[in-house]
Amino acid sequence: MATFHHHYNRHHLLLRSPYPFPSNFPLYPSLLSFPTKPRSPQILCCISIKHSNDTHGVALNAARSQHQPISNLRVVFAAGGTGGHIIPAVAIADELKTAKPNAQFLFVGTLNSMESASIPSAGYPFSSIPPVRLYRPLFSLRNLSLPFHLIQSTIHSFKLLKEFNPHIVIGTGGYVSFPTCVAALIRGIKVVIQEQNSVPGIANYILSFFAEIVFVAYNSTVECFSRKNKCLVSGNPIRLSLRKSLSKAVARKKFFPSSGGNEEAKVILVLGGSLGANTINIALLNLYSQLLLEHENWFIIWQTGVEAYNEMESLVRNHPHLVLTQFLHSMDLAYTAADLVVSRAGAMTCSEILATGKPAILIPSPLAEEGHQLKNASLMADVAGSRVITEDELDSTTLGTTIEEILGDETAMADMSERALKAARPDASAEIAQRILSLVEASTRRK
Repeated sequence: MATFHHHYNRHHLLLRSPYPFPSNFPLYPSLLSFPTKPRSPQILCCISIKHSNDTHGVALNAARSQHQPISNLRVVFAAGGTGGHIIPAVAIADELKTAKPNAQFLFVGTLNSMESASIPSAGYPFSSIPPVRLYRPLFSLRNLSLPFHLIQSTIHSFKLLKEFNPHIVIGTGGYVSFPTCVAALIRGIKVVIQEQNSVPGIANYILSFFAEIVFVAYNSTVECFSRKNKCLVSGNPIRLSLRKSLSKAVARKKFFPSSGGNEEAKVILVLGGSLGANTINIALLNLYSQLLLEHENWFIIWQTGVEAYNEMESLVRNHPHLVLTQFLHSMDLAYTAADLVVSRAGAMTCSEILATGKPAILIPSPLAEEGHQLKNASLMADVAGSRVITEDELDSTTLGTTIEEILGDETAMADMSERALKAARPDASAEIAQRILSLVEASTRRK
């Protein structure tokens, strides 16, 4: 089994834990360290993501130089549930397609899901398997049927893999990822996984024992895995469109045609994640009118999420400086137009904020599994100076005050932007794609 060793700096994640387990207790790390449902959070964080650019450059060039032509590369992606799992999978696929135009891809997900709509629209084939859902807490009665659903999904995945016969399976998380990767391992197909969050989920932690490579976003994440020698710190793959240079004036005219490209304007981009965030919507509902009334050069792009759109649309008054939408299809334009991002702290959103160098106010969801968003937000505060407002603290007054503090301080905004860009890993998808190609080539030569 081929492994990739990666040198990394040790970092410490300091979070208070109510569980008095010994340090050598052999269980899943995030279950030991973090409550499933966060209480009023107290985050003590000293994480950083210092990069060794020279090491990455040498490794990436070495990987590229080892390639032999693969005429019929076939790749399966197991990803679904939320945009945070789907976006990196598509980004890696786009990169592999650029390197191998004749490659064949298959995305595996569930019916009537976000991936069932977004994957075909991205131009890739999609097949479905029966859903598998793990409920919290782990010992919930609703999990009694979990073994049956897991076996059922694994059998369906096994049949799909037998028919498609891929060289490799790439899991980027979501409930669909686990049975597909398990089926691949049973069939003797190589598996790699990509973990977006600062602390891994249960599925990726288990799969890490059998995967060839574990791609992680942050140096500190390596400490969460038992097989550290399999980990490669690559950063999170971001949309290809976000890596292209766009004009701020052009982007703003797409949203506000009558603005005339006002250079003194300030644009606030509000994101609640692909499914929306009710608390953010309510806080902004009680705030947007006041902000636009008191600041004539301020503009708001407000993504409500699909589920909340109809209600918000009925309550929000039309305003020439406000764009209300259920989902943003042109995220590259939205980020380019924005001066400040107000958002949940999903892993991919955090990576996109870094890549675009945007000052940010993060409101982590307390419902995210294993407290992922709380840890992502604390990491962003450490490396990029992002402001963090917890769910308990969030109201229209707190949000409004924080927005005015940031937009009223050009020096602070410039510093946040500089720190974000410095921490970004814009070439993550390229590095991951090159490593995957090297792995496939090495296994092909051995055959």
